[in-house]
Amino acid sequence: MGMSDDNCSTQLIDGDGAFNVSGVDNFVKAVKLGECGLSYAVVSIMGPQSSGKSTLLNHLFGTNFREMDAFRGRSQTTKGIWLAKCAGIEPCTLVMDLEGTDGRERGEDDTAFEKQSALFALAVSDVVLINMWCHDIGREQAANKPLLKTVFQVMMRLFSPRRTTLLFVIRDKTRTPMENLEPLLREDIQKVEVTALSSYEEKEDLFKEQVATLRQRFFHSIAPGGLAGDRRGVVPASGFSFSAQQIWEVIKENRDLDLPAHKVMVATVRCEEIANEKFVLLAENEDWRHLEEAVQSGPVSGFGKKLSSIFHTCLSEYDAEAVFFDEGVRNAKRQILETKILQLIQPAYQSMLAHLRSRTLDDFKEAFDKALISGKQFALAAHDCSKHSMSVFEEGCADATIEQANWDPSKVRDKVRRDIDAHIAAVRASKLSELNSLYEGKLNKALSEPVEALLDAASDNTWPAIRNLLQRETESAVSGLSKDISGFDIDQKTTNEMLASLENYARSVVEAKAKEEAGRVLIRMKDRFSTLFSHDSDSMPRIWTGKEDIRAITKTARSASLKLLSVMAAVRLDDDSDNIANTLSLALVDTTSTSSTNRSITSFDPLASSTWEEVPPTKTLITPVQCKNLWRQFKTETEYSVSQAIAAQEANKRNNNWLPPPWAILALVVLGFNEFMTLLRNPLYLGIIFVGFLLAKALWVQLDISGEFRNGALPGILSIGTKFLPTVMNLLRKLAEEGQKPADVGPQRNPPTDQSAENGVPIYSDSASSSSSTITSSRNEIDHPSTLQQRRVEKN
Repeated sequence: MGMSDDNCSTQLIDGDGAFNVSGVDNFVKAVKLGECGLSYAVVSIMGPQSSGKSTLLNHLFGTNFREMDAFRGRSQTTKGIWLAKCAGIEPCTLVMDLEGTDGRERGEDDTAFEKQSALFALAVSDVVLINMWCHDIGREQAANKPLLKTVFQVMMRLFSPRRTTLLFVIRDKTRTPMENLEPLLREDIQKVEVTALSSYEEKEDLFKEQVATLRQRFFHSIAPGGLAGDRRGVVPASGFSFSAQQIWEVIKENRDLDLPAHKVMVATVRCEEIANEKFVLLAENEDWRHLEEAVQSGPVSGFGKKLSSIFHTCLSEYDAEAVFFDEGVRNAKRQILETKILQLIQPAYQSMLAHLRSRTLDDFKEAFDKALISGKQFALAAHDCSKHSMSVFEEGCADATIEQANWDPSKVRDKVRRDIDAHIAAVRASKLSELNSLYEGKLNKALSEPVEALLDAASDNTWPAIRNLLQRETESAVSGLSKDISGFDIDQKTTNEMLASLENYARSVVEAKAKEEAGRVLIRMKDRFSTLFSHDSDSMPRIWTGKEDIRAITKTARSASLKLLSVMAAVRLDDDSDNIANTLSLALVDTTSTSSTNRSITSFDPLASSTWEEVPPTKTLITPVQCKNLWRQFKTETEYSVSQAIAAQEANKRNNNWLPPPWAILALVVLGFNEFMTLLRNPLYLGIIFVGFLLAKALWVQLDISGEFRNGALPGILSIGTKFLPTVMNLLRKLAEEGQKPADVGPQRNPPTDQSAENGVPIYSDSASSSSSTITSSRNEIDHPSTLQQRRVEKN
């Protein structure tokens, strides 16, 4: 049959006993049964076949069940169980039309199906109409008495205390008074309602009038005292289809039908279905999806309030649909639904907290940096910024709180606190490191060059001066650093460690510079020796004229170099006395004053050791053995300068002693008196001698004879022999060139003076001048051989 809003029906169970699941579901949706909650009633009718059950229901409830055609004879009209909604009756009333009993169509299976359908009707219905003929009352079989007794016995044993109202409808009432019929029924079955109807075929109008009266009894049938007033164990309307299906399955399988357990089972299934349905709706909710998507990219304002509203809506809808089911089952399924929802939204909540944590840390870093840049004290800036950031985080957590979730953000709060503290510690460490590096740089600049200069000067006051410098600069740096770190709120122990570290760094700078200079001590010693040996007290280059005491100068220069070595031998920052200088002096300088006898008796060498007395190895820069080796190398490399100075003195002496001895001069005067008188008588000889002297002087200068013989007689002779002829030819060529100049100028040349004529050498006057200039220019290079020697010494 078709279905409409107020008049629709469907087959609940077909003739083969199959439950029509899809049909019932469609019926429930069509009549909107799920919205009724507990405000509904179920009425069923049973009775003999062709007893007018469908006709009664159609007239009583306005249904459209199929009726028997009386003209075709009595036969089975209704097969199985049909379900319809009553028209115009409040509350919503469902009516079931059961297949008639005692039908010939089923044969031997009739009794089994009758028991099953009767038991089903009694288990599902609030009111059961038992339709029977008036003339069958008192007959054993006609009134279906055995069937009813069996059904009631089963109901009393298996079902809940809920009492189903039995309404016996006496059809085709005779003249027998109603008062006489009712005791007969009540004698058989207790707790019943009885009503009588006239014959529909013979007294149709009266039948309809009596049916209308009976119809009124079904209005508000579920109210207290109503026809279906016993509502204990009633299943909510939304679970009717599933409950009926499960009851029928139990009945068909001949299992015990425990309605209280069945009620719990129906509540369990339906509440779970409702919970799943609401969970799916929430998961697909657009507001939730937008919120979930938004929180992935950043914090969402009003996150907790929005999510709490969605959560509340879901639970409210569940409560509204599951309110009529068993309370224990309902609450249990509600808790499961809450748990599932919490599991669904927890990642979004955690993302929200993660964004709050990240944003809080970023905001703190920015505010902290700005506070430090503005000159705010570190500890105060850290305290104020962290306090403000944690306050903002707490506000964010409150905004993200979900009412239905008892989630504690304390772990995330602790992480934020640790993040902030870690950043503060990192910035503090960075700032302190910068300050430490700043003062270390100042110390390095203030100590390195001065210490290098003091070590280069190398005197008895070198290390005391270094100690004073170190103490002064260290105290200044420690004072400055102590003042600068006072605002960082660090403990005294850390402060002391930093200041001690700075002091140690200052010492390490001095020690490192001393070690560096010790590595260049040989170069320093040679430089000092060269400076003192090659320069006088006025720092002017020394000229070895032969009057200098080279031995004394050498000893003084070496003593100064040895002092440099002794100063460099060890670090003396603790004002501890040592005997390094005396040891080196005795072992290296004063050994010449010791007699050979004493040296042979004393076999102990004070420098034959790797350590100094009273000097720990950690402060030793140059060991005694290394000092001995360095001194040997130093003497070897400076001996050449001494030998060059000695050679320069000797050469200078030779150059200054060009006159012959006095006795030779006297002999020349005595023996050459005649020759001298001859020259006086003939001046021409004197001119010739003068020209010869000029030529000899020119050859002397050109050949650098004094320089050539400085390296020895034989090498000088060989060198002069190779250069003599080219030098003579070059000299003659120059003289020839000079002789051509008077002929070229002609009359412009001034005539020779009388003096020139008298000298007898007019043609050689220009040549003599040229030769004189040449000789003069050459003498500038050779007049002072000591200067040339000094240049060579300096070059070496």
